[in-house]
Amino acid sequence: MRGSDCEATNIDIVNNVKPKMPEMRTLYELSDFFKVMGDGTRIQLLWALEQSEMCVGDLAVLLNMTKSAVSHQLKVLRTAKLVKALKKGKNVYYSLDDNHVKTILEKALEHVCE
Repeated sequence: MRGSDCEATNIDIVNNVKPKMPEMRTLYELSDFFKVMGDGTRIQLLWALEQSEMCVGDLAVLLNMTKSAVSHQLKVLRTAKLVKALKKGKNVYYSLDDNHVKTILEKALEHVCE
């Protein structure tokens, strides 16, 4: 099996792994997911929301940010399906979209703390 400029050293391994590779579109979506997660402000927001659902004003105070900046980042997180919003009276409360997001945050923290 040849690549653009090389020949496989372990063709059996290559042949075993190749069919297990996700489609390119899926891998690009995964890459985009990590780009969203790769922003320090968004990680702070996600971590705060992992602890409790919160409104924009409370998040802004917690993170010492403007409400506008928090809203902008929450929009990015909502588009990426990492957070969801629920209107309660005059306020909109944000929380993690599902338990997968919590698990990813916890596993990532565990990894960096090793």
